[in-house]
Amino acid sequence: MVIPPKVRPHVLRHSKGMHLLQAGVNLIYIRDFLGHVDIKTTEIYARTDTETKRKAIENAYLGLIDSSLPDWNKDQELLLWLSELK
Repeated sequence: MVIPPKVRPHVLRHSKGMHLLQAGVNLIYIRDFLGHVDIKTTEIYARTDTETKRKAIENAYLGLIDSSLPDWNKDQELLLWLSELK
């Protein structure tokens, strides 16, 4: 297996940190696992993960967010318009 030149040890380390965060692991544990001295270094992972942010917002406002989102894949007109935005 050939590793692409852009994949460096830091990329693997960052990916592991993001996966731990997405799995719900506390930032303190991620800090310790990655060997960061300051939690502020680990907080960078929390700032970059939009999926976790979306889930946190949904959980904070359970009564306000409609969980029955439309299926955009069925709207062929919208999909055509989006494909033309390239």
